[in-house]
Amino acid sequence: MFHPFPAGQAEEFASRLFAWFKASMRPLPWRIRYDPYDVWISEIMLQQTQMERGVSFFLRWKDRFPCVESVASAPEEEILRYWEGLGYYRRARLLHAAAKLIVDRHGGRIPDDRDELLALPGLGDYTANAILSIAYGQDIAVADANVERVFSRLLDIDAPVKDAPARSFIRQEAQRLLPCGNARIYNQSLMELGALICKKHALCGQCPVQGWCLANQRGTVKVRPVQGTRSAIENVVSAHALIIYGNSILVHKRDDAGSWGGMWEFPGIICHGPDIMGELADFLEHLGLSMVPLQHAGHITHNYTNHRLTAHFFRCEAGHSCFPHMEGMPPERQRLIPCAELGSLAMPAHHRKIAERLFNQTARRNAG
Repeated sequence: MFHPFPAGQAEEFASRLFAWFKASMRPLPWRIRYDPYDVWISEIMLQQTQMERGVSFFLRWKDRFPCVESVASAPEEEILRYWEGLGYYRRARLLHAAAKLIVDRHGGRIPDDRDELLALPGLGDYTANAILSIAYGQDIAVADANVERVFSRLLDIDAPVKDAPARSFIRQEAQRLLPCGNARIYNQSLMELGALICKKHALCGQCPVQGWCLANQRGTVKVRPVQGTRSAIENVVSAHALIIYGNSILVHKRDDAGSWGGMWEFPGIICHGPDIMGELADFLEHLGLSMVPLQHAGHITHNYTNHRLTAHFFRCEAGHSCFPHMEGMPPERQRLIPCAELGSLAMPAHHRKIAERLFNQTARRNAG
């Protein structure tokens, strides 16, 4: 059974929350003018990114793409390069597609209508609600992970917050407590409270609304929010070839689908057995790249939501009489590029890291 917030105390709750927020809020760049474009970009970036990283990426993005039109007119490869490091690159491609539609359908203005927002690629309920409430001041409550954590403790919710019953109840209560005409400060106050005070290890003594917190009263703060069943982490191993031809290296462009769609990488495969080098050699032979010997050049490990990737890289020198070319792959999806220019390409993080480690990508840093 869920316990709703006490009737008649919502006004005082909001008053204390707002006072704390005005005194404690972080000076985030999208809070300067609450421009709809800024709110949209920041919300998309922060979906899977820590705030500190999000701010630096946002500022770099805004320097290159100050408005919707600049995003819409940019080539996808440049969009991906400026998104590099944020991960989940499908977000960048959908943002790019949405920007084009905003320019074509709405003259470059972010819509202030819910249905029009939801018709754009990559904008779901949460992002639409954030834009409508924070940028346009519409009375809509939003509930990100921070807000879910706050309400799970405030109301001592003893069910997984991601499951439908608790999720629905949190959104119902968040909306019920929203003071008319104050959606912008209300939503941000709750998000900030979850980020700074009601975090994983809560700072209850500093909480401005501690007096209403049922979990604090009952001693259940450390076990709220209740987590659902987590999927087992899968270990994935890949092998990639660094095929050197003089001062250049062979790269290929991934298909548009998938996590790293449209990005450039060193040719390779997902491995299924213990002989990683042997599987890579067979793969290269299939592509008409029978080059030996392969020298192990290092590995990169990355943790993702549901899997852990260990990518092994092997270096090999292509003789000048053996121009590297991948058979069966369209010419426009493969390129022999000077090693010093790898920084100009959008690459998955593990490929970028090995490139910088081995080829000292000063050009990449200068480009940023």
